[in-house]
Amino acid sequence: MPLRTTVIRAFRILAVAEACSWAALLAGMYFKWIAGTTEVGVQVAGPVHGALFIGYGVAALMLWRVQRWPFRVAVLAGVSAVFPFATLLFERWAGRRGYLSAAAAAEAALVLEPSRA
Repeated sequence: MPLRTTVIRAFRILAVAEACSWAALLAGMYFKWIAGTTEVGVQVAGPVHGALFIGYGVAALMLWRVQRWPFRVAVLAGVSAVFPFATLLFERWAGRRGYLSAAAAAEAALVLEPSRA
């Protein structure tokens, strides 16, 4: 499988997983701070969310390079990781606009190639 397809697939999976880990972390924070019952949710979901957050960020940076995203798209990808569930919205938005399409990036690369000579 080509690198571009692999990174796109990983990005989509990480976007969903990062949003799910946000939900788990928010639930853990509820039980820790509001219900005052246990810290286990935060102790488990915190590191998982942190790892998925970093993975999502790395995948977004790779797509910025591989897909030749405009800078504003890369910034939106990064900012979306900060707000709960925003990675899902960004993934859908980017998919609809062709930023997560291997064919569109290959086309853009072909268009840019002659201008580099």
